[in-house]
Amino acid sequence: MGHLDTLNPQQRLAVETIHGPVLILAGAGTGKTRVITHRVAHLIERGIAPGHILGVTFTNKAAREMQERVAQLIRKRLRTPGGEAPGGSPASAPAAAPLSPTICTFHSLCVRILRQHIEKLGYKRNFVIYDEAEQLGVLKKILAQISTPDAKADPAAILAWLSRLRNGGEHATALSDPGWRALAEHLRARYESALRACNAVDFDDLILLTLRLFREQPVALEACRARYRYVMVDEYQDTNAAQFRLVHDLTREHRNLCVVGDDDQSIYGWRGAEIANLLEIEKHYPETRVIKLEQNYRSTNTILAAANAVIRHNVRRRGKRLWSQKGDGPKITLHAFASDEEEARTIAEQIEFARLAHRTPWAHQAILFRTNAQSRPLETALRQAGVRYRLVGGQSFFDRREIRDFLAYLKALLNPSDDVSLLRIANVPARGLSDATMERLLAASSERKCPVFAAMKNPAVTTSFPSRPRESIARFVELIERTQEQLLAPREPGARDPRALQNWANGFLTEIGYFAEIRRLEKNPETAENRLRNLKDLIATLDESASAAPSRFEGLQTFLEQITLDAGREEEKEPDANDGVTLITMHSCKGLEFPHVYVVGMENGLLPHSRAQADGTLDEERRLFYVAITRAMQTLTISHCGARKKYGTPVPCHPSPFLQDLPPELVEHADERARQPVTPQSAKANFAILRASLDNAEPPPAPSRAGPNRARGETPR
Repeated sequence: MGHLDTLNPQQRLAVETIHGPVLILAGAGTGKTRVITHRVAHLIERGIAPGHILGVTFTNKAAREMQERVAQLIRKRLRTPGGEAPGGSPASAPAAAPLSPTICTFHSLCVRILRQHIEKLGYKRNFVIYDEAEQLGVLKKILAQISTPDAKADPAAILAWLSRLRNGGEHATALSDPGWRALAEHLRARYESALRACNAVDFDDLILLTLRLFREQPVALEACRARYRYVMVDEYQDTNAAQFRLVHDLTREHRNLCVVGDDDQSIYGWRGAEIANLLEIEKHYPETRVIKLEQNYRSTNTILAAANAVIRHNVRRRGKRLWSQKGDGPKITLHAFASDEEEARTIAEQIEFARLAHRTPWAHQAILFRTNAQSRPLETALRQAGVRYRLVGGQSFFDRREIRDFLAYLKALLNPSDDVSLLRIANVPARGLSDATMERLLAASSERKCPVFAAMKNPAVTTSFPSRPRESIARFVELIERTQEQLLAPREPGARDPRALQNWANGFLTEIGYFAEIRRLEKNPETAENRLRNLKDLIATLDESASAAPSRFEGLQTFLEQITLDAGREEEKEPDANDGVTLITMHSCKGLEFPHVYVVGMENGLLPHSRAQADGTLDEERRLFYVAITRAMQTLTISHCGARKKYGTPVPCHPSPFLQDLPPELVEHADERARQPVTPQSAKANFAILRASLDNAEPPPAPSRAGPNRARGETPR
């Protein structure tokens, strides 16, 4: 058992406690993956057949990592002189059971069970599993067949609602009003019937049908219990009601259940996770032994002390105190910026300065934020500073549908021969140019070897269409040509409207009904407002670099050129995607670690979110801040703004109340009065001077492939 000597006392206790229910309370960065894999290997060394061991995770990546690390530990043990194979046999003899404990996700486990037993539920064994696109297709057909005012609601939103309803639990009861619940119950029956008619199941069904199998077929349940005699569950705080019932069904007789988790990192309540599964485990397993892992191998003590101070304000939690042997490290830097644009520009400058002056690779730096909408100014500033980045856990601002639609409109207006852009926006918003109509026009343009717009203007082409689509084509051509004339009109000498392009864009999108279309299609008002805000934030930047152009047409050309060149510079850089600053939402960063972390937008209304007080989720918002803090290994910078743009207009902001939880002695306030405002021009000048001084220096070291962006991994001791 020499491999246990590498563990600290609490880790070793968790590994060696193999019988009965155990809760391993693993704080952030305390080596939980290491403990889980060593525990599986230890079970096998103690003579437990690998086939009787089950480890359940939430991601395939985590499952693969655990499988590989367990296999390495077992191989190392078998190579040790005098080592024994599982079951107590000599290492040279055939093993009593294959060296293959089951380590998989909840869904993979249920697929294995259902492939053996689903015929008992009336399904065929060759059932298919529908992905989200196929689920949406089924739901859209059902919505088209029923007559209800809510039938045109966003299918994706309904699907998410149905998932939470079907999985049950305390969160499902507060999802909507009685009318909505009645509709959802009706849709649920139709939806499940439609899937069953196709011998199909979705991801929720995999667990729900397994639970039904256990209820209706006790023999199948007993077979699973006999097979899986030692059960381990990772990230237990993220389990929902259905997953809890599955684990309880498997373990309530033999009681050999080990759950690993951290209630302080429970941040997925909005998707059904129930923190009570971890906090109240003794209700179902009164004899549970609780083992705390508190020694952190990731962060400095300054960062950990701040995290401890923040999270202790949550009353409903299991107490723990993270500590480290890495020393105190530098203080946490707190910035107060005038605006979100200043925040983004300064952080971009600091990141690039760290790379050039201190040889800090981009990949060792990360920016964390609460909502996807916050990425817009950050992406813009990083592009302007020439900093490569990758967006994780959210869609790039410039890849969002409303942004792509608007840019396609600009390209089509400046160059109607751009078929790709024209085809994208021809029927957006809907104006009678159906897919069939556009396909005929595209075929005609190919036949005549001309752009689609030229085909739309050609009477020889359009006369073959019925009257309605022919009129729609004519109106679209008139819109493009009339708008072009407006854009090409020269500005009056001496009349330089600083908001000329912004005013034009807002008027144009209002005229064509694009804003109204967003509100019509997005039945969720918050989703619609987010899309509108994204669009208006971009529109607000139109005049920044193009206000001096002779006409609005040329101003838009300048704007598009800058975006295209920025994208081109991104593509020209070496393809090592690992060497880029990580932009990531706080919800997506759990399990990751970075040497240098920037937590931005710490303002009331963002974190905690404006809905938190009404929804009663203030504790979860504080846990989200805790998770963000504990991603940092060496340095942590936190910032908030006095104003943040909404629809292009600065809106006053106030610091997050969570900042008051940070101990003053751990925080260093940046001296904003002494710092000159940073502009793209001054930043580029500073970088140019710094680059010139480093021309003959060695290039910065490449980031380690196994390094700071390791998902759900822990720094080895």
